[in-house]
Amino acid sequence: MRLVKFIILMALFASMVYAVKNFVPIKHVRVQGTFTQISKDEIKTLLEPLVKVSFFDANVQGIKEVLSTLSWVDSASVNRVWPDTLTVKINEKTPYVRWGKTALISTHGLIITPEDIKPFMNLPILYGPEGQEIKSLEIMKGVNTALVDQSMQIAEFSINDRWAWKIKLSSGLEILLGRSEQLKKLQRFIKTIDVLGAEQVNVISIVDLRYPNGYAVSWKSDSQPIDWKILPAAQTANK
Repeated sequence: MRLVKFIILMALFASMVYAVKNFVPIKHVRVQGTFTQISKDEIKTLLEPLVKVSFFDANVQGIKEVLSTLSWVDSASVNRVWPDTLTVKINEKTPYVRWGKTALISTHGLIITPEDIKPFMNLPILYGPEGQEIKSLEIMKGVNTALVDQSMQIAEFSINDRWAWKIKLSSGLEILLGRSEQLKKLQRFIKTIDVLGAEQVNVISIVDLRYPNGYAVSWKSDSQPIDWKILPAAQTANK
């Protein structure tokens, strides 16, 4: 008799668990994050068919994976909050540079393919070997660190398939660095900027640093001949 009562009680308990599991709907979905490229309507449309289940049947991992398919999502987390809420936290990718003509790279080296590249034309552009986005980005960041103290801004940075580097600054100046000891060569040029002076640097068209012990300079077509005697280094030497 006791065994029968126990079985009945277990059956009732199982029925209650089944009822709770299947009849506790998700009433609230809270989306958290700071968005500039993702709209909450876009997220709502994506989530709506996935949350029309009971609180316990919601596929948290599946929802996270679906959110991660959005081009602008860097990371996402989904959690249940008893008794009827799902919280969704989304971190949006931050574009750092343009990658070629149609894509972007985030600060973490992730590719972003926006529907329209035009709003991001103010970002510098990076060209690099296919599949080497992260390495190319890290190289560009290192070069940018070397130039920023000179108030030089990169407009375009290129790494070709042979790993030769080329920089184009926002001023129009092109810097050719070749395939070896590029940062060392760049530092050599930077050290001579004070000698040349800002006025002379501004009329340089191309700096070719692909030489072991020096560099070649091409001047803008409308530049005036340089009077080397008035450069800071020459003045210092005459004192």
